[in-house]
Amino acid sequence: MKQWGRMTKFLSLFCLCLLLAVSCTPKQQTNTPGAGVANTSAGDGRITIGTTAKPRTLDPADAYELASLGLVFNMSDRLYNYEPGNTEIKPQLATALPKVSADGLTYTIPIRQGVVFHDETPFNAKAMEFSIQRFIENKGKPSFLLSDTIASVKATGEYELTIKLKKPFAAFPSLLAFSGVCAVSPTAYEIGAGKFKPNIFVGTGAYKLASYGTDSLRFDVFDKYWGTKPENKGVNVQIQTSPVNLFNAFKTGAVDVAYLSLQPDQIRSLEASAKKGDWQAITAQGSVVSYMVLNRNQKPLDQVEVRSAIASLIDRPLLNDRVLFSQADPLYSMIPTTFNVSQPLFKDKYGDGKFEQAKTALIAAGFSKENPAKVQIWYPASSPTRSLAAQTLKSLADTKMDGILELEVKTVEGATFFKEISKGLYPAALLDWYPDFLDPDNYVQPFLACEKGSVTTGCQDGGSQTQGSFYYSEAMNKLIDQQRKEQNPEARKKIFVDIQTQVLTDVPYIPLWQNKDYVFAQKGVNNVNLDPTQNLIYKNIKK
Repeated sequence: MKQWGRMTKFLSLFCLCLLLAVSCTPKQQTNTPGAGVANTSAGDGRITIGTTAKPRTLDPADAYELASLGLVFNMSDRLYNYEPGNTEIKPQLATALPKVSADGLTYTIPIRQGVVFHDETPFNAKAMEFSIQRFIENKGKPSFLLSDTIASVKATGEYELTIKLKKPFAAFPSLLAFSGVCAVSPTAYEIGAGKFKPNIFVGTGAYKLASYGTDSLRFDVFDKYWGTKPENKGVNVQIQTSPVNLFNAFKTGAVDVAYLSLQPDQIRSLEASAKKGDWQAITAQGSVVSYMVLNRNQKPLDQVEVRSAIASLIDRPLLNDRVLFSQADPLYSMIPTTFNVSQPLFKDKYGDGKFEQAKTALIAAGFSKENPAKVQIWYPASSPTRSLAAQTLKSLADTKMDGILELEVKTVEGATFFKEISKGLYPAALLDWYPDFLDPDNYVQPFLACEKGSVTTGCQDGGSQTQGSFYYSEAMNKLIDQQRKEQNPEARKKIFVDIQTQVLTDVPYIPLWQNKDYVFAQKGVNNVNLDPTQNLIYKNIKK
């Protein structure tokens, strides 16, 4: 017993010494991609951002999802950039807007001097040429944005870049502001199809990547950044597994800022608490549009009267109230109100909940209670918002249309839906559109252009076939081509009015709502802003 007692004392003293040794040993901090990031204390000057948006890659040549692009945006610079609340581009790595040749094909861009990459490789026109060439030739998801447009890119001086287009495109400078078209170090990356580096990032931005784990990232301030330094000492990004976890993490103060993606009921709850002063709610007009696509190759939607009737049935204020908790704005054009060319023509012609007008159109097309028009409305699964919107529209048809119109709601797994919609399997569908770049063209050409088709067959190859409407109009093709060539903003605006008028007549799509973006920040966290492409701007945030 005495011997056991001595042993017990020895073990107790040993454990106490071991505990003290471990407690007093300074913890090492890793800068290796793949390492986790712990939440920081309130006094270290770092910002903790919570999100459910999990990135697929950090390689800008392959990043095409908002989760990836938002991170790339904050670690990079592009030739051009946007100010919060403004869709006009401003120079960033360029020092001025491009000089455009008379034929609209050649863009000459002056390049900023005194810039270095995160690995201290010097930045110049040759490095920008490399970055753009890599974006095209590595054939990542967004490569078509430039490969369809650019004929050649060349450094024509140490600080001068010359880009030649395949055909005139007035919105081209806006393309150069796409987050993925950023400068990357020629030392760290290589050109070649599929040669991506998804777990690193070496650019010229205000932050450099310190660590990248499965559920967190750490951004440290780049001390050799050429521009205005960040207001904070760095950023920790926590990737939550669900909106519920993000909601709780913010409410308990585990994160300073919560952005992407909370459910409408959670947003409503946080907004109510913000009004009581518990934290801050920041809203911004979004650039995402929700719409209904109508397949003109499916009966009875091959008749414009039926498409017009559905346009008259839509009740946007009701959808905004019941489905979206007033967290969106009703939309009456496929071009959102973000742009001054947007015209609310659907409001004037079809209105909201014009049920008698809808019945008249259907009766004119030969339908009745005994012979109702039957239309399936599809949507990709895992979207509570689209599910509720579809059910609301069905309820309107059931209760207001006297049996002349029957809507059937159908859903399918997302990957299957997006693979099959271009094959024409869905008569009508509810979808969202996230713009690739900020110009009205990106809400027109991808929806309405058709390279091959006819009035009889519809679109066989082109944007409208990809979107599932199969719309074909030679007049529309000409209008799209005209606005892409037109450099004069006022003349281009008139062409966009003609385009919207044609959509109003043919009804291949019905605009529904334009989103609002919501960010929530704790008290004492300042300068929380979004850019027009939905990116949260890290460098301005401070506490």
